[in-house]
Amino acid sequence: MTPTASALAWTTEEVRVAGSSVRLRTAGRGAPLLVLHHDIGTPEQLPFYEALADRFTLLLPSHPGYDGSEGPAFMRNVRDVAVTYQALLAERGLADVALVGLGFGGWIAAEMATMSPRAFRKLVLVGAMGIKPADGEILDQALVSYIDYVRAGFEDQRAFDRLFTPDPPTPQLEQWDLNREMTFRIAWKPYMYNPTLPLLLGGVQTETLIVWGRQDRIVPVGVGEQYARALAKSRLSVLDGAGHFLEMEQPEALAKLIVPFAAQA
Repeated sequence: MTPTASALAWTTEEVRVAGSSVRLRTAGRGAPLLVLHHDIGTPEQLPFYEALADRFTLLLPSHPGYDGSEGPAFMRNVRDVAVTYQALLAERGLADVALVGLGFGGWIAAEMATMSPRAFRKLVLVGAMGIKPADGEILDQALVSYIDYVRAGFEDQRAFDRLFTPDPPTPQLEQWDLNREMTFRIAWKPYMYNPTLPLLLGGVQTETLIVWGRQDRIVPVGVGEQYARALAKSRLSVLDGAGHFLEMEQPEALAKLIVPFAAQA
């Protein structure tokens, strides 16, 4: 992928936790904020991360089996990933954490919130999978190439070209393919949702911000409305002119929503 200039000083380490070796990158200072990335993985640097690290200590793990983290053989569902991240926070002795989930990472974050209904300072779900749409379907990436799947997440294709170039290099294509393989292992049947999650969300007491791109072609915006109905202390913001990968396509607009919300006492 095309590197993005960054002034952030990142530390990178391998953390052994819950039978997994998780690649964890950390930057910034302030209260802890855990960001969980999409099923496609994440670029190493993004303006969105710069904005968050200016106010928080940003923790950015690579999910087990994604972007260089080991994929343990036992892992077979998204709640396994959620438990792994709960163990990671416990191992680090972190409390009063704000939790941000992007797409697939939003599903993991929602599962974490159901496990610890009052544990997180704030919860942010951005275009989250995890709930079966009442109308439409979550885009099945098995039906398209991995390049077309990533492109489908952008309303403005120029944003894709700036981040990944019009013709992404082979290592990037290979990583997208490996990430997709892990997604199929842990989120295939049923595809990209947990039928019990809407019921479990009813117990969550964490204040939640739900953000969606109005032109999201991967997860219908109606899923955001379903999350808002399921979570008692939530509000939904929909951004025009944006697709699924909001943090890449509209980083400033997304950060302006998240930073003040996550910083509130």
